[in-house]
Amino acid sequence: MLMIRLARFGAPKKPFYRVVVIEKDRARNGRSLEVVGTYNPRTNPATCDLKRERIEHWASKGAQISERVQKLLAQPIAVAASA
Repeated sequence: MLMIRLARFGAPKKPFYRVVVIEKDRARNGRSLEVVGTYNPRTNPATCDLKRERIEHWASKGAQISERVQKLLAQPIAVAASA
C-alpha cells in the first residue's frame, strides 16, 4: 500500500521535510517513489510547497494521505503578490 507522508531531512534540531509517496512499510526516510512537495517549519511563517496535481494523481491510484499532509493540504494556497 502506498502512503503520502513526510520524510525528515536537515541537520539535528533543524528539520526540513519532503512530502513523498512511499510504500507504507518502508522506513520514514527510505527510498520513495516520488517527491511531491516540501515543508519547512523553521521559516516564519512555515513554508509549504506542494504539487497538488501529483498528490491528487497518487490519491486516485489508492495512496493514503497521512494526517499531517492532510493538514498541509487544507491550508489555503498562497498567491504571490504582483507588483
